[in-house]
Amino acid sequence: MMRLIIILLTIVTALAGCQNDDSFTTGRGALLSFDVDTLRMDTVFSRTASRTYTFWVRNNNSDGLRIESVRLARRNQTGFRVNVDGTYLDNSNGSQANGLEIRGEDSLLVFVELTAAETLQLEPQKVEDRLVFTLESGAEQSVLLEAWAWDAERIGRLTVASDTVIESARPLVVTEQIRVEEGATLTLRGTTLYFHDGAGIEVGGTLRAENCTLRGDRLDRMFDYLPYDRVSGQWGGVRFLASSTDNVLTDTELRNASDAIRCDSAALDSTRVRLRMERCTVHNAEGTGIAAVNTYLVLRQCQLTNTLGPCLAVYGGIAEVSRCTIAQFYPFSADRGPTIFFSNGWGGEPVPLLRLTCQESILTGYEEDVWVGAPIDSTTVFNYRFANSLVRSPKVETADSIHFSDIRWESPKDSIQGVKHFVTIDEDNLVYDFRLDSLSTAKGLGCY
Repeated sequence: MMRLIIILLTIVTALAGCQNDDSFTTGRGALLSFDVDTLRMDTVFSRTASRTYTFWVRNNNSDGLRIESVRLARRNQTGFRVNVDGTYLDNSNGSQANGLEIRGEDSLLVFVELTAAETLQLEPQKVEDRLVFTLESGAEQSVLLEAWAWDAERIGRLTVASDTVIESARPLVVTEQIRVEEGATLTLRGTTLYFHDGAGIEVGGTLRAENCTLRGDRLDRMFDYLPYDRVSGQWGGVRFLASSTDNVLTDTELRNASDAIRCDSAALDSTRVRLRMERCTVHNAEGTGIAAVNTYLVLRQCQLTNTLGPCLAVYGGIAEVSRCTIAQFYPFSADRGPTIFFSNGWGGEPVPLLRLTCQESILTGYEEDVWVGAPIDSTTVFNYRFANSLVRSPKVETADSIHFSDIRWESPKDSIQGVKHFVTIDEDNLVYDFRLDSLSTAKGLGCY
């Protein structure tokens, strides 16, 4: 026991000696080093807190350095908030902290956030400040803080009970649900709506969208190479309730939703289109791209791409698909759905598929067979036809071949197949351009 006590006392004495031997230098040649000269942050909406950014401050000298102050050059005028290794730059102290130390061969971690003030401009405006380190020697060093602030209008919980038009040159940030009551029409025109997590549009009446973009509200990045704008499941999508009809979307893009578009089951009127979409894009959904139950659906020159579930799911009703590009390259799961799924049932109950037509379209993807027809029985109407289209599938040569005419059957053995049809399928950076490549065998088909 005595021997153990002597060893422990020796260790404690040695450690105390090391601490006493710590030395600090005031030589002007002894400086800090930084991970970055400029900390570039993503674009943020005005009056909305950014995510937290970090960088390291290192002392590569053998002696310690005392930092008399760390301060924001513009004090508290720009909206930046800084914490240096647990010490907050207090606004009451001129947005600075004093009396910090960094020992030799050691480092400090700096945390930076931003809540920018309104800029009163339509376009994003640069926000800058400089984080200045003043050493005991009198030497000053700094890191530039840089971001872009974008003024936006905010929409909380909104109930549309009468005909309403929303048109804005500024982005619209939707933080809660928009609900369109039965009998009312909401028209979205020439604007971009940024939906917060879980927010979306629920339509009991009618929705018209012209030249709009509907997407998530995250403007920052998940990783350096991956903006949140390329990540699925960012918002709740659009749901058309049973009472909803006469919906028209033109030149409109929905991206990064959960289920992007859902049409609930309703009494079918074969003379009245319930949802018409022309020159629209539905991309990168964490669920189904478009799910239509007993609906009269018309798709013209639309792009439906990269969804965890089917890009298009039709459960009974009527669906007319023409000159569409339906491509399934969903990157976040190998258990992705087909390009198109269709059935004459829903929830185990029969729902007659009166008519599904797909013509002059492209159906392709990673899998060797990208379409699924799934009748629940042989007595319920199951009427479908594919014509003059490119379909990635083994050629249908059974009795079902009567449902296909003038099909370009795509095979994995083809020199041009799958990703090779398109201008850009960048699976590493999740960048997609579904215009046809000059060598594609699908010329004359699809929406481009």
